[in-house]
Amino acid sequence: MSGAGGLQEALSALLTVAGRAGVAEDTARSEALTLAAALAESAPGASADWAKAVPGGTTQDFFDAAVRGRRWRGAPTAVLTELIASGSSEKSAYAEALAEVASAACTLGEPTMRVVGNASVAAAAQLQAAGARPLQVGHGPVQVPPTADAPAAAAGTTEAAAAAPKAAEDVAPVKTVEELLAELDELTGLARVKQEVHRQVAVLRVEKLRTEAGLKSPTITRHLVFVGNPGTGKTTVARLVSGIYKALGLLSKGQLVEVDRSELVAGYLGQTATKTAEVVASAAGGVLFIDEAYSLTAGDLGADQYGREAVDTLVKEMEDRRDDLVVIVAGYPEPMEVFIAANPGLASRFRTTIEFENYSDDELTDILTGLAEAADYELVPEAVDEFHEILAVTPRDSSFGNGRFARNILEAAIGRQAWRLRDVKAPTRDELRQIIAADLTDEAEQPEQPAPADEPQQGKPAQGKAAQGEAGQAEAAEAGPGTPAEGLQTEQSERGEQA
Repeated sequence: MSGAGGLQEALSALLTVAGRAGVAEDTARSEALTLAAALAESAPGASADWAKAVPGGTTQDFFDAAVRGRRWRGAPTAVLTELIASGSSEKSAYAEALAEVASAACTLGEPTMRVVGNASVAAAAQLQAAGARPLQVGHGPVQVPPTADAPAAAAGTTEAAAAAPKAAEDVAPVKTVEELLAELDELTGLARVKQEVHRQVAVLRVEKLRTEAGLKSPTITRHLVFVGNPGTGKTTVARLVSGIYKALGLLSKGQLVEVDRSELVAGYLGQTATKTAEVVASAAGGVLFIDEAYSLTAGDLGADQYGREAVDTLVKEMEDRRDDLVVIVAGYPEPMEVFIAANPGLASRFRTTIEFENYSDDELTDILTGLAEAADYELVPEAVDEFHEILAVTPRDSSFGNGRFARNILEAAIGRQAWRLRDVKAPTRDELRQIIAADLTDEAEQPEQPAPADEPQQGKPAQGKAAQGEAGQAEAAEAGPGTPAEGLQTEQSERGEQA
């Protein structure tokens, strides 16, 4: 596949699966194009190729889609999440089709090494969430050759979805509360978060049993506030909470709908109420997760009429749908306190706050190796040591990306590995899988020429800073302007911060 043609082929295959799964064609197409834009965002000329696959599409449409789709670079898309929550027999096939869209994104414009890494991690996230086999996505000569146990697994082949094992015809069983809590407990770190979720589950379970027994029971607010720095697992835990509430019988569907300000606020006063109500309606029966919720009330001098209209509508919808809707709002600790206090309706409905702490070095290493394994890569011991050195020189202020930092490091490393193997005509399976120490630094990107005699070679700490710089620049480019203290820094969705 190449360029817009490759993306069109991938879209066609995905729409076929979407039709079988009962997903609206427009919804599936929009989601796939959004994912492709998010992955190819840094590739020169990608916007033009992408627009060819979108009737009437423009360069601005491409970058708008890229911003919306960044959350899916490390986690399942909204449609796939709903298919998984409902136990659809097409969830694996849909994940395979999304992985092919990720592969097609590598052909848009002139892909950078970052695009290759983005696509590999995004494809793995879709497949892993649906319980499908890993699929490595690449570009150029770096492809995974077919094997007996994974036929046609090479990146860029539309046959991959057809060759993958089909999901069972019967609808997959819904996970129990115990199974979902076990998944929560398996996440790296988050000890205090796990304890609080277990406590919430115990309280809600007893409340439900008392109601069923005809006993009086106080009304317990199920809505939650998640506070913490970026990349600390907030969206991952929200997804598990939605499943737990469904298993407890508190929600009818259990899907997670993740949005931010841009998806709640319209361009004109009066339209925001309708837009917000429609978003809430799409989350009915499940969990509405509002990232950077404080941005709704953080306008100039705190007088953002559009955001306040969204908040007023949200409060009304929460009341009208209180029996079958849970809302989780997330963001930095201090701005979230201001947000909750901005509206009496919010303060009365959000009584439980769960704090997400930064990860330790060992926990970040576990996250990095887990992400690599999910994408069918292996970090050799020297690469793990190099990552420790990078962490040692990385500031841990409020802008530190935590799990997202680890993901950015891996995405860059995958791109460097592709560059390192560019002249290897027939790389071995181990060469295709292994990430070495040099892949975590700028060393693998340098032209193959000796350094001047009077210029000493860079030492390890400098290489670590270089790797940190690339990931940090990518993070800053996505984060947007502002500072947490001002309550305006754009916190990206934590999708993908846990494998």
